[in-house]
Amino acid sequence: MASITIRNLDETLKARLRVRAAHHGHSMEEEARRILRGALAEQPTRDNLADLAESLFGADGWQLEPHPPVEVRRPPDLDA
Repeated sequence: MASITIRNLDETLKARLRVRAAHHGHSMEEEARRILRGALAEQPTRDNLADLAESLFGADGWQLEPHPPVEVRRPPDLDA
C-alpha cells in the first residue's frame, strides 16, 4: 500500500475531518481514504476526446444552427 503526506493542511479542515471521522467511527486516515475513494469513483475515466464529447453531448453529438447569410462588402479603397 502506498502512503501520502498532506502538508499545509488548514487546521479548520483538519478539525472537520477529525469530527467527521469520529461521527462515522473511523480514524482520520480511514475517513480521508473513504473521501478520496468516493471523490475519484464519481468521475469516470475517459480514454479519449471522443468519449468525453459523447459524455457531454450524447451519442448524437451537438448540432449548431447555420449562420445566417451575410452581405459581403467591398474592401475600403485605401488609395483615395
